[in-house]
Amino acid sequence: MSFASNPMKRNDPAAGESASDAISRTIAALGDWRGAMLARLRTIICAADPAIVEEWKWSTPVWSAGGIVCTGESYKHTVKMTFAKGAALPDPRKLFNSSLEGNVRRAIDVREGDRLDEAALTALVRAAVAHNLAGRPKPASATKAAKASATKAAKASTTKAAKTSTTKAAKTSAKKAVKAKTSAKTSAKTSAAKAAKTSAKTKTARSPARKRPAR
Repeated sequence: MSFASNPMKRNDPAAGESASDAISRTIAALGDWRGAMLARLRTIICAADPAIVEEWKWSTPVWSAGGIVCTGESYKHTVKMTFAKGAALPDPRKLFNSSLEGNVRRAIDVREGDRLDEAALTALVRAAVAHNLAGRPKPASATKAAKASATKAAKASTTKAAKTSTTKAAKTSAKKAVKAKTSAKTSAKTSAAKAAKTSAKTKTARSPARKRPAR
């Protein structure tokens, strides 16, 4: 069934009239149980998620959030809610009772005297909103911001790694310098000691032996 099949074209918004005003006028114009039911459905839908907005398309009330959630159509014996992507939604309470043969849409036909499972309907509307939002691509601004953030984080990580590497290299170099200095001092002391010992030996060897006095 097409969304455009709703026969209530006479209720299309007048110039300057908002979609919400057109929906209110449509509800008032019905005047019987269908108006009361559509008003009740409208309240449940709008309360289900704050992201939902009211629109008017195909001469029909439409509720959207990230795409069409559902429509509210009035016929002689029914008020119909058509979920644009109903076939993809979980329906554990079996609310869908119309348009079951399609691969995309599902509908709920409400007749006079039917009892509404408000909790189940609220869950179904929320599932439709979540499904719409999950399929939406991220805004370019958000993608750009994410890339900028990732680039900034990468630069910060690289800078931190470079600083860490430089600090580590400086510490290693300082340790090597201290070790070399200590080694040089030790070597110098050892060399000086050897030289002194060698000099003492040479001096002793060159000294003439003392003559013993005659008796």
